[in-house]
Amino acid sequence: MDGVLYNYVSLLFVLFICSYIVKTITKKLFSYRTGVRVQHPPSPPALPIIGHLHLLVGSSFSKTIHSLATRHGPVLQLYMGASTCILVSSADFAKEILKTQELNFVSRPEFAYSNYSIYFGSDFTFAPYGTHWRFLKKLCMTRLLSTSQLNQFIPIREQEIMKLLEYLISVSREEESCDLGTPLTTLMNNVICRTAMSTSLSDNNTDEAKKIKELVEEMQVAGEMLCVGDILGPLGKFDLLGYGRKLKKAIGKFDQLVENIMKKHEDQNETGEIRSGQGKDLMDVLLETSNDPSAEVKLTRKDVKAFFLDLFFAGTNTSSVAMKWAIAELINHPQVYKKLRQEIQSVVGHSRLIKESDVQNLPYLQAVVKETLRLHPPTITTIRQSSEDCKINGFYLMAKSRVIINLYSIMRDPSNWNNPDEFIPERFMANSDDLNSNLDFMEMKGQNFDYLPFGSGRRACPGASLALTMIHATVGALVQCFDWKVKDGELVDMREASGFGISMEMANPLVCYPVTKFNPFKKVTDAVDGAAGMSTTKQNHDCKNQEIKSN
Repeated sequence: MDGVLYNYVSLLFVLFICSYIVKTITKKLFSYRTGVRVQHPPSPPALPIIGHLHLLVGSSFSKTIHSLATRHGPVLQLYMGASTCILVSSADFAKEILKTQELNFVSRPEFAYSNYSIYFGSDFTFAPYGTHWRFLKKLCMTRLLSTSQLNQFIPIREQEIMKLLEYLISVSREEESCDLGTPLTTLMNNVICRTAMSTSLSDNNTDEAKKIKELVEEMQVAGEMLCVGDILGPLGKFDLLGYGRKLKKAIGKFDQLVENIMKKHEDQNETGEIRSGQGKDLMDVLLETSNDPSAEVKLTRKDVKAFFLDLFFAGTNTSSVAMKWAIAELINHPQVYKKLRQEIQSVVGHSRLIKESDVQNLPYLQAVVKETLRLHPPTITTIRQSSEDCKINGFYLMAKSRVIINLYSIMRDPSNWNNPDEFIPERFMANSDDLNSNLDFMEMKGQNFDYLPFGSGRRACPGASLALTMIHATVGALVQCFDWKVKDGELVDMREASGFGISMEMANPLVCYPVTKFNPFKKVTDAVDGAAGMSTTKQNHDCKNQEIKSN
């Protein structure tokens, strides 16, 4: 048995070496096919076979690629085993790719996990640029994630923020600590579940939202590992570590779960039943579109379910992680925290909770969020693939070149940002002397190529408005209602997690003690207590807090 295993591993290793040699020879021949040697982007010193892999391990991915860009330049060609990519780390190069030659780079490459996804060809995030993708993008902008659609769900977002505050007040009352990341992830998961398909973790009749949350987390881990597996080239298809099977199984469970929710919606729409007094959710809109005989593109059930998977992948973890970074930065910068609370109190007052409509009158809150997204972007990179041979500022790129836009380094470029590694929200205020002041509140659409927290162009994040709305309202409420303490008065550990995840997680959980400064429930509680002393309502309220806490 040991001999068979040895022969199997040896064969795979030989195949890997052969694929690497063939790829190298092919590249050399291509360079001279016209009789003139083309100029490829420069590369750092590489090792045989593994290429630059040794330069990409040991630290967080964001720090690693930032270090490479700082030491070797704004555009690099990197070899990662059998995979090659172009790392772009300057605003000028990014503008050339994302604007000047956008149509050549409007598609995204396929990764190994595509082989294990039943939604391959139906998903929105990695779909090739064409009729199907353009139809879904138009649907997002005009209906699914339009301003009017998002405004319809303001009550849902307000309710979920109130649930978050209720939980944290109960933690504060007990003088306990909490890992803030957990309730923030639950908040975003609930908001997306309720707006997308009218279900949430707090629904007593279903645990659909909880299952979705667990499956999405499982798929994220498996998908990231399969992307890393691309370094094996053809060997990646052998699924040596089993992550392909794990991903396929998780997607199958997700598919069945969403199928059941779709059937419920279809039954309710057929009978005219109204869910919780709200209007159409995103599932209703997509089902309506899929049944529209005049629609430009006929959406299948698989297309609908693939869209929801993309929505959970892109929306849940990225937004909650951004909120964590914002609170962590504010804890470590008490003067900024104090200034922000004073602004909220001066605009909102002392008797009510901040609302989404207040944000436009809170420029310092906007500046805090912008600065958080600059230092800790929702995604570290954005990836494109060229459809044709081209030149970028003199460097030759072959068709199907994978290009990684290094958003992390672009937004920390010292030639564009003063003190780029410092948390300074004032740089975004109107009276700032910083090189990048005066970016409008909604100017996060990628037209300033030194500030790209949500990407740029046709492939920019379509859910940016929802993310910004939730981040502003939640961070504002957490600052208005609480002081935050960490153990023994220490600062928050701002190290970034290692690994190759698309979002920039913190290395350690954000464990802190909430200290209530403003209780939005207090007026209601006081009125009940005054009328009935130790009322049953207050006891139920405390019990509910304990229930939330246990969940």
